[in-house]
Amino acid sequence: MHDATRLTHGGRDPKRQQGAVNPPVHHVSTVIFDTLEALENKHRLPPGSMTYGRHGTPLHHDLEQLMAELEGAHGAVSCCSGLAAISIALLSVVEAGAHLLVADNVYGPTRHLCDGLLARMGVQTTYFDPALGADVARLMRPETRAVYLEAPGSLTFEICDVPAIAAAAHEHDCCVLFDNTWATPLFFRAFDHGVDISIHAATKYVVGHTDAMLGVVSGNERHAASVRRTASDLGYYAGPDDVYLGLRGLRTLAVRLQQHQHNALALADWLAGRPEVAAVLHPARIDHPQHELWQRDFAGASGLFAAVLQPVARERLAAMLDGLQYFGMGYSWGGYESLMLPVDPATTRSATQWAWPGPTLRIHAGLENVDDLIADLTAGFERLAG
Repeated sequence: MHDATRLTHGGRDPKRQQGAVNPPVHHVSTVIFDTLEALENKHRLPPGSMTYGRHGTPLHHDLEQLMAELEGAHGAVSCCSGLAAISIALLSVVEAGAHLLVADNVYGPTRHLCDGLLARMGVQTTYFDPALGADVARLMRPETRAVYLEAPGSLTFEICDVPAIAAAAHEHDCCVLFDNTWATPLFFRAFDHGVDISIHAATKYVVGHTDAMLGVVSGNERHAASVRRTASDLGYYAGPDDVYLGLRGLRTLAVRLQQHQHNALALADWLAGRPEVAAVLHPARIDHPQHELWQRDFAGASGLFAAVLQPVARERLAAMLDGLQYFGMGYSWGGYESLMLPVDPATTRSATQWAWPGPTLRIHAGLENVDDLIADLTAGFERLAG
C-alpha cells in the first residue's frame, strides 16, 4: 500500500461505527465494568478497548496504529505535545548516572530538558557536531545510553548522517532517538535508517491546521513497550479532540506536504538571488553543505527552511517584518499559513559555533499562492532598504 492510500484508509473501520467514515470522539474519564471479573481482567482486553480515560480510547488507538504503520514501527503512543513526546522518548531510555549524546542543532526545548530536568536527575549530556558522523563513537562512554538526533535541525538545517551514527551507536548498545517532525514519515523512513525511537511534534504537519497540540512517539520492537510505559507513568495523555484533529490532518498530509515543498523551494530559490540575503539554508538546494546526504536519505522536503540576511540594523529588520501581510510572526510551524521568525542559533549551540553575523529568518512556507508570498517579501525588502 502506498502512503497516500494508507493515509486515506488506515486508522479507521467504518463497519465498527455503523458505516460512519470517521471514528467517533469519546469524551471519557470513568469507564463502567459490568462485572467484577471484567474489572479484574481489564488488562486482557484487546487494543483500543477503554478502561480509563487517561489510557486512551479507540480513537487514540486508530491514530497510534496509523502512525506506527507509516513509520514502520512496532508501536506508537500519542501524548499532549511535541515536548511531551521528546520527554517520553528520553525518559524511556535513561536513568540516574546515564550519559546522553545530543546533536548540537536540536530544538531548543530539547536542550533545556537535557540541561534542566535530566541534569537534576543525574543524567549527563554531551553535545556534538551534527557533521561528526560515525566518529560520534569516540564520545561514547560505558554509561552512554542514547544518541539523540534531529535532521534537519529546525533552526540551522544541517543534515546528519543518520545511518552512520546509528551504526556506531548500536555497536555500543546505544539507542538512537530521532526527531522526525520536519520530514514526517512520508519524507524520511526513520526506522529504515537505523533509528530506534522516532519523535513527532504532531502539532505541526500531522495536525496541519494550527489548532491542536499533539505529540507522537514510535518505537521499534525493543523500545515500543518502554515508550508506552513511560507515557503512562507520566500521565501525558492527549485530549480526544486533539487526537481527532491529528487523525483528520493525516488524511491530507501527502497533498499538503507536496504544496509546502513546492512553495518553500520556490521561495528559497528566489531569496538566494536577493542581494539582501547572505545564505539560504535549505537541504534540497544543491548549494546546501549536506545536500548529498539529504538526497540519499530523504524522499522530499517540507516547508521549513531559513535565510540569513546581510548585517542590518534592528529597526530596518523591524520595518520589514512588521509590515508583512501574509507571513505571520509566531512560534511553531507546519500549519497552512506562512510564518517568518527571527532566530539566533548562536544561543542554542555549544559544540559548534554559528558564524553568520547577519540576522537569521526561519521561514515556513504555507499553502498560499507563492507569487503572493514573493510579492509580500519584495515589499518587505523595500522597507528593509528604507
